[in-house]
Amino acid sequence: METKEQIITDIRKKVLLGLDKTYQKLLETKRKNNGVLVVYKDGRIMKIKPNKKEEHIP
Repeated sequence: METKEQIITDIRKKVLLGLDKTYQKLLETKRKNNGVLVVYKDGRIMKIKPNKKEEHIP
């Protein structure tokens, strides 16, 4: 039987994996449609053209 902490860790890993997949799909869609990605970084709102293959914005 799993402990409560193990269950929470497993759920956290699954959520983070889902968020990463969603982000990758968003970048693919923006590249395909030549769209602009709007992000909040370092206290500023920035518009970025996601035209690089390996672009990753934390």
